[in-house]
Amino acid sequence: MEAGFADDLDDDTPQTRHPAYRLAFRDQDFLLREELRPVRFQLELLKPTMILDEARVGSTLVMYGSARIPPPESVELALEEAANLPEDQALIVRNLAKKAKYYGEAYRLSRIVSGKAIVDEGKRQFVVCSGGGPSIMEAANRGASDAGAESIGLNIILPHEQAPNPYVTPYLSLNFHYFALRKMHFLIRARAVAVFPGGFGTFDELFELLTLVQTGKMKPIPILLFGKEFWNRVIDFQALAEEGTISQRDLDLITWCETAEEAWEAIREFYCLQDNGAAGMECEI
Repeated sequence: MEAGFADDLDDDTPQTRHPAYRLAFRDQDFLLREELRPVRFQLELLKPTMILDEARVGSTLVMYGSARIPPPESVELALEEAANLPEDQALIVRNLAKKAKYYGEAYRLSRIVSGKAIVDEGKRQFVVCSGGGPSIMEAANRGASDAGAESIGLNIILPHEQAPNPYVTPYLSLNFHYFALRKMHFLIRARAVAVFPGGFGTFDELFELLTLVQTGKMKPIPILLFGKEFWNRVIDFQALAEEGTISQRDLDLITWCETAEEAWEAIREFYCLQDNGAAGMECEI
């Protein structure tokens, strides 16, 4: 109301024209000052929290993975075009094409879990949550959409890409400036995390999650790692244990999966769920 009063003022003086006279919450230059960073942190924590609370999202199934893996329907064309590329570039296309199956598995896992429509104490459980972008993220939101369910996309402002994919539920399509706050929101409600082959961003999210559970900062949850051949090629987990920099039992934090069905079974067993998603007699969600 007071903002309206300020707009209606007829006074046009050096005082009213000066930026110092702006109401603080309407002064973008002020809000973007370095000293206001703690306030911006708080806003990026609070806005998604309020939106997801109002949407009755009790818990999430978070899905991480590469933004570069093609969907299966694009593989044939990609391989045809790769034939005209230099060998080093063609090899990359072929390697990505081999991983297209994980787009399919991400889609199917999302569709399976979203189709359960699990509700507990009036809140929706295992709502699919992705980074909101293309490839594996798109597959996650697409699977939920095709199951008739809503899903979350946590986008972030990047220089070259990361517009929301068309399958994210619009009112659950959230945007971030700070990676730290985005990562926090990925895990605040997470009750399971599925990690597909990916790059620096996927590694970052995976290792932070493993560290949080390893150190007791976060309760254990199913950490479903898809693509054992890929992960063991790029990271020697066993060597970390043998070198003594992690414990051998830390490797048990990882559940290896190749199919959506294996991943759902791991979630179901961890939470003692019946196959339809209802909680078993001996434990609750």
